[in-house]
Amino acid sequence: MAEQDKMSREEAGQKGGNKTAREHGKEHFEDIGEKGGNKTSREHGKEFYEDIGEKGGNASNNNN
Repeated sequence: MAEQDKMSREEAGQKGGNKTAREHGKEHFEDIGEKGGNKTSREHGKEFYEDIGEKGGNASNNNN
């Protein structure tokens, strides 16, 4: 394969992501997201989300 024909890591990731999206659909990603959110909630608890919300709120206020 010639040097100019090589795919960047970003391009390869995008290509793989597009293929996965075509093969599995929106529900697949929703299921993964829900499982990840539930696990994070069990492991970190309410305070974790409060901290994230506060940081996001502060960032939004700083951008105005």
